[in-house]
Amino acid sequence: MNLDLLKRLCETPGVPGRETRVRALIEAEASGLFDDMRVDALGSLICRRKGKGEKPEKLLLLCHMDEIGFLVSHVTDKGFVHVDPVGGFDPRNLFSRRVLVCTDEGDIKGVMNAEGKPIHIQSPEERKKMPEPNEFVVDTGLGVTAKDRIRVGDYVVMNEPFEEMGEKIVSKALDNRIACWLGLEAVRKLVEDGHSHDCELTVAFTAQEEVGLRGAKTASFGVAPDIAIGVDTTLACDTPGVPEKDRTTVQGAGFGLHMKDGSFIADYGLVREIETLAKERNIACQRTILAKGGQDGAAAQQAGIGARAIGIAVGTRYIHTVAEMIDKRDLQAAREILTAFVSTH
Repeated sequence: MNLDLLKRLCETPGVPGRETRVRALIEAEASGLFDDMRVDALGSLICRRKGKGEKPEKLLLLCHMDEIGFLVSHVTDKGFVHVDPVGGFDPRNLFSRRVLVCTDEGDIKGVMNAEGKPIHIQSPEERKKMPEPNEFVVDTGLGVTAKDRIRVGDYVVMNEPFEEMGEKIVSKALDNRIACWLGLEAVRKLVEDGHSHDCELTVAFTAQEEVGLRGAKTASFGVAPDIAIGVDTTLACDTPGVPEKDRTTVQGAGFGLHMKDGSFIADYGLVREIETLAKERNIACQRTILAKGGQDGAAAQQAGIGARAIGIAVGTRYIHTVAEMIDKRDLQAAREILTAFVSTH
């Protein structure tokens, strides 16, 4: 497995609307894998492999590039940086975090904490208060000079390393650099193994998923697919304190065949087709339903005249934190099923 690529993807900053650096990395890696590539008006990278015949079936894989983060909303005269979230954060995970403030002139290290008193001088009532994400501030240590280097609209990401832990991988931004990795590595395996496909295959590395599936909407409208696959993470709540019925996926049990979430209901014919293919190829698979949330497959399903849609997901523990965790075996299974599915279409 090309884990160096996944590491570089995860550690490259890119929040909704500011995916440029991630897109440049993907574009370099995609060289030679596709017949043509273009960037659409919203910033999604659309990569196409030609099909066979006059009107080949159109298959679209949607892999969003953005990670949750913040945009700078204000810099005080003393140099404290106020932020506005882009994406969904649980504020309990934001205390005492190392961050990067990404500016046009370079990245600046900082620490994030909530406004207010430290625990030593808090009242009992103050200790119970949970701040909102926009009540956190960044201290870069630059003092008054921060205002000269950091501007409104610069963006902030968590600054944590990619780590391997046995069969697990831990990193920030696995949601959804996993899908970017899969979009590249599934096609790379097709090429290396000499597999052909009849369909016109498009892999769209989409922008702004975390704020409403925006890039997937424009990309899907432009491609007009017959079949769309939203490639993403999903929950793996196979951890202490979560009822069994809410675990969503179990790590190590295979890729998630995503059937429903708050944004879509999968095409059941595709569910059966992929399950049959997984069984034939001995690829571990588990059905999954997510009670809330959404992913790019929903946008494709409803774009233009619509498309048959399904989700392929990798179960992720501690999602939307700096310690997102996946199982390598599930990632491998997701790549195998995507390659197999494309080669049969």
